[in-house]
Amino acid sequence: MSSIRLFILSSFAELGPMHGHRLRQEAERKRVPFWTDIPVGAVYGAMNRLAAEGLLREAGREQEGNRPTRQLYEITEDGRHALARLRHDGLTEIWFKYDPFDLALTRVDTAKLDELPALLADRLARMKAQLEERRRMIEQALPFIGVAEEWAVRHTAHRMEAEVQYLTDLITALPNLIADERNPRPRKEKP
Repeated sequence: MSSIRLFILSSFAELGPMHGHRLRQEAERKRVPFWTDIPVGAVYGAMNRLAAEGLLREAGREQEGNRPTRQLYEITEDGRHALARLRHDGLTEIWFKYDPFDLALTRVDTAKLDELPALLADRLARMKAQLEERRRMIEQALPFIGVAEEWAVRHTAHRMEAEVQYLTDLITALPNLIADERNPRPRKEKP
């Protein structure tokens, strides 16, 4: 599932032919980096890839004033089929990435176990600060976004809330974790 492909193809399907700069402006106007993993500057390269794949095609050229001539693109029929698949996949696939934190936790330096409570407390404090910042950003954005976009930005906040709860629970369990790391209990081998 590619967020940037979904954004670009859906923008062309909705807005019609346009040049890359207009697409970038649309991404900025819709505050796409706020609720997706799309860096606004990446739209140009992604547009070129979509055109090379036949999902976009040149639709003419445009010149405004003294500005350089800009190439206009439009979505193709193949692009519309790809868009339909991306929309479906985006709503049905579960997107989950493992956090390197989990591996680091299982590979903690036993010589530095006394540092673990402070490290986790700091991580929790930073996570809470990020969550509060996210909540402020959502409140500021609400007058400018639709209901679907509101729920999209709230999704990240809900995930952050779960991370705060996880870290809180982990800190509570730290005495047992540290004791187990210092004196590991025997583990059964899989047959």
